[in-house]
Amino acid sequence: MALTSEATTLWFGSLTEGKGTTSLDSSDAAEFPVTWQARAEGEVGKTNPEELLGAAHSACFSMALSHALSEAGSPPESLQVTAAVTFQPGEGITGSHLLVSAKVPGLGEADFERFAEDAKANCPVSKALAGIPITLEASLA
Repeated sequence: MALTSEATTLWFGSLTEGKGTTSLDSSDAAEFPVTWQARAEGEVGKTNPEELLGAAHSACFSMALSHALSEAGSPPESLQVTAAVTFQPGEGITGSHLLVSAKVPGLGEADFERFAEDAKANCPVSKALAGIPITLEASLA
């Protein structure tokens, strides 16, 4: 069964002078203020599409890696995944870097790296981001 999730952005004004809010409609979990300045330069207390994309990528990758490890008989004790998505004004989104630290009892570093590379290639968000470079640093804690 397919699940469709929704988010809505309400924007007022021009790109550089305007502002808006992005709401997570399906979960009703949060509403975030957004501005061009937050996207182009960073602005405390405001988010941007790349931060939201990073949240999606880190969550998706975590789920894919956890599933693969569990299916192989090595469920993780914990996974910490950061996705750093880079935006260059005038160019667009130029990459996503996954930084992974994990506690997986009984699994060696080489095997863990193999599972992490597979999750990077096959999580649905990574597949959706196929048009940009995705890099990975993965290690056992």
